[in-house]
Amino acid sequence: MRREAPKSLADYAPLVFPGLMLIVFFVVPFSTMIAVSFFQRDPAGFYTVAFTLDNYGRFISLFFGRVLGFSLMLSVLVAICCVAIAFPFTYLLTKQSRKVQTVWLVVLLSVLSLSEVIIGFAWSTLFSRTAGITNLFVWLGLMNEPVALLPSFGAVLTGMVYQALPYTVLVLYPALVRLDPTLLEAARTLGSSPVRAFFNVVVPALRNTVVATVIMVFVFALGSYLLPQILGRPQHWTLSVLITDQAIYQSNMPFAAAMAVFLVLISLALVGLTLFAGRKENAL
Repeated sequence: MRREAPKSLADYAPLVFPGLMLIVFFVVPFSTMIAVSFFQRDPAGFYTVAFTLDNYGRFISLFFGRVLGFSLMLSVLVAICCVAIAFPFTYLLTKQSRKVQTVWLVVLLSVLSLSEVIIGFAWSTLFSRTAGITNLFVWLGLMNEPVALLPSFGAVLTGMVYQALPYTVLVLYPALVRLDPTLLEAARTLGSSPVRAFFNVVVPALRNTVVATVIMVFVFALGSYLLPQILGRPQHWTLSVLITDQAIYQSNMPFAAAMAVFLVLISLALVGLTLFAGRKENAL
């Protein structure tokens, strides 16, 4: 089928409502946030209308540079861990019966219904000393006494991977379901083991999908707010936590807006890379 070009203004009518929603809920708030980021902080209030670059200059200081670097590093680790776990899991899931796949997908969707608060406090209980998982290790004789596993970087990473893993599986599932099974049959006929066929056939065939999934999980983890506070120390806080701190507790809206603008620009750039990777895969 060949798509026909629009011939009149009426053909653009279906785009009016989405365009209005985009303007109202994205363009206007983002434009306001950009404008506020150039304002000057007023100790007696939120801000004074002015034009200054001090907010962006403060953002590139050593302290906030470290926070940004930690946020990016944590998001990269979460994305890599999620894809490393979800890709083989999803591949094995697609080899099961339709009934088994449905059960697992329902379980994943139920995990998505949990809020970040519930996930954070659930993991804080599991990592605690009094009622945590280390009590099970003591009972099994693997440890002498229970210890608290939080606050720590490992606890933050575990909680964020748990939160993002269902999204990763649901994104990879359609691509793995559509994978041509004859490719694996050909690899097995030529003498490849199942593991070797997986890494030499399946992974390269879905390379662009994997890259797009990594970027998607990275953007998702970059905006994490509650889990770093619940499971980590102040040095484990992400940029989103500091944005809230500056906006609410420090009453420094211009500086918070400057950090938020930078965070949104990074997210938009990565979303653009995701779309580019998806178009490239479709072209192939």
